[in-house]
Amino acid sequence: MAVRDALERLEQYTVRIINGRQETAYDRAYRVFLFALSHLYRYAVDIRLSMYKHSLLKRINLGSFVVSVGNLTVGGTGKTPVVELLARTLAERGRNVAILSRGYRSKPRTWKEKLADAKAKVARQEEDDISCGVGKYSWSKRFIKTVMAMRERMDPRVVSDGRNVRLASHEAGDEPYMLARNLLETPERKGVTVVVDKDRVHGGRFAITHFGADTLLLDDGFQYMPLRPRINIVLVDSTNPFHNHETLPGGLLREPIEHIKQADYIFLTKSKGSESLRHLKGFLRRHNMRSPIIECNHEPCHLQSLWSAEKMPLSSLQGKKVAAICGIAVPESFENYLEKLGATIVYHECYVDHHRYKESEIESFCRKAMEKGAEMFVTTEKDAVRIPKVETGGLPFTFLRVEIKILKGAPYFHDCIRNICMR
Repeated sequence: MAVRDALERLEQYTVRIINGRQETAYDRAYRVFLFALSHLYRYAVDIRLSMYKHSLLKRINLGSFVVSVGNLTVGGTGKTPVVELLARTLAERGRNVAILSRGYRSKPRTWKEKLADAKAKVARQEEDDISCGVGKYSWSKRFIKTVMAMRERMDPRVVSDGRNVRLASHEAGDEPYMLARNLLETPERKGVTVVVDKDRVHGGRFAITHFGADTLLLDDGFQYMPLRPRINIVLVDSTNPFHNHETLPGGLLREPIEHIKQADYIFLTKSKGSESLRHLKGFLRRHNMRSPIIECNHEPCHLQSLWSAEKMPLSSLQGKKVAAICGIAVPESFENYLEKLGATIVYHECYVDHHRYKESEIESFCRKAMEKGAEMFVTTEKDAVRIPKVETGGLPFTFLRVEIKILKGAPYFHDCIRNICMR
């Protein structure tokens, strides 16, 4: 826990430095150090991509239609709602969709969990052998097979089979868990399978074999080279497209801007649908002349209680004194939504992206917020799955549900869906 807290403090400090907030000579020296590392990082990225380009490293085709959804920067583009929109639309068209995620900051399997998985695998093998007339295993044979199973690659974690959510958020990761919960089967459409594995080639094979997936959505997949996508979708935050144009760790770019030429569709998120983006579009066109540009925005839908299914209209925020808490890449966008909906933010706390809250942190937040006169606590949907239940003094604790709305380029979006469904 102490190591995690120290790493989060270092991350917060680094973000502050690359955002240009330098107060001491040490801050300036650290910024120079980060920029030096950025050049090394960029060379490493170019070498890696060149190795895949010249087939020194292999890219795998799994047979199913693979769609990669990713971005050039670290966080903040609003990728998860776009993945949800794609998955829901494809499922409504009859596709068997599986989302492949690495499960960022999910809890790794414990030794006991690995042992339980190995025993279950051996039990299935024993049942198959009994049905073939081999007979039951002796205790020694079962023991040896269990040890061997533990040394083999473990099956991916199944967050959802499309009908039920099987894992908690700390096991799955907050984004896979949120997607699994929002994409369960309904009378109108099929459910969407969500699988977590760092090796997404392995996860994809598992989804095809066990769930009959014919469409694989590679969540955060633009930098994942081992699995070859048929369509590459890249998201760009229209309010802060490429930060300072530097790669990690001196900036927020995961790879150089010119690599956007690999995109088949470009989504401009957080757009207002105005002509103010013509300069950004012109810049993108210099690097990618062929790909359609789709403008979209994250539209608030309603408020929902963290610990029940109770929903509240957005008008509930009008004139309310609220306390906001979040651990996302761009907290300002969340707070701007609340203010535009008529809320007055009297207290707020921000943590690093994917922060897993402790009970003491939430209790402290609620106490300080009530001292400031807050009438409601509000967080994001992504944060909601990481917040433990605490006593709130009778005040509602809600999250803001948002969905993607296509503002411009809807025909291109439907063309993308049509291309997938025709294959």
